[in-house]
Amino acid sequence: VQLQASGGGLVQAGVSLRVSCAASGGTFGSWAMGWYRQAPGKEREFVAAISRNGGSIFYADSLKGRFTISRDNAKNMVFLQMNSLKPEDTAVYYCAADSGRYSATKITAVEYWGQGTQVTVSS
Repeated sequence: VQLQASGGGLVQAGVSLRVSCAASGGTFGSWAMGWYRQAPGKEREFVAAISRNGGSIFYADSLKGRFTISRDNAKNMVFLQMNSLKPEDTAVYYCAADSGRYSATKITAVEYWGQGTQVTVSS
């Protein structure tokens, strides 16, 4: 499975941005998908995850209400809509795939990672 993240960039605080992840090389509908992020000098952290059919969605508590994860199984893509961005959202955002029971919510259970897309939020 190959995951290709895109859509990052340099934005000002308060705006919205959507990052995307295109999957190839596998059966997309058999994977739960997630987004993680890693800020400079910090560990990679969970952002959001969505189950195989999109019926279950999970968010990091601190991001609920601002970030929205979605997927399009027909296009083999997963998205992360980020609203009201803050400078502390600055990080490399990685998409992740998990075929197991943790639905991409547990970093140690992630089986495939994308290459990451940089999101920088200026104040």
